[in-house]
Amino acid sequence: MPRNAIHTDSAPAAIGPYSQATRAGNTVFFSGQIPLDPASGELVGAGDVAAQARRAFENLKAVCEAAGGTMDDIVRVGLYLTDLSQFGAVNAVMGEYFAQPYPARSTIEVSALPKGAAFEVDAVMVLG
Repeated sequence: MPRNAIHTDSAPAAIGPYSQATRAGNTVFFSGQIPLDPASGELVGAGDVAAQARRAFENLKAVCEAAGGTMDDIVRVGLYLTDLSQFGAVNAVMGEYFAQPYPARSTIEVSALPKGAAFEVDAVMVLG
């Protein structure tokens, strides 16, 4: 099955040898999105995990739309936080982007994220 790279200028460019997302059949696999401003490439919301989560979800939404889907087509998300005590704030922001039935989710505390981010999200979407 062929793989097709997904790219949009409305989300930050990949900062390594990977695609923003890859489509295989009707399934789209998203690379992690951190809270980078797509225009400047700079980290946003330093010290404010809710602002960082909102920017990362906006980046995810932009790639989702570039792949031909909506956030309602996402079936799984992975959340990565450098401080799990901030889970409540991130959970509230996630509620702004998803409606029932919610996607499956994992939440993992990590020691560090690229560019000093406090939050990262990745996802899987099924189209059609």
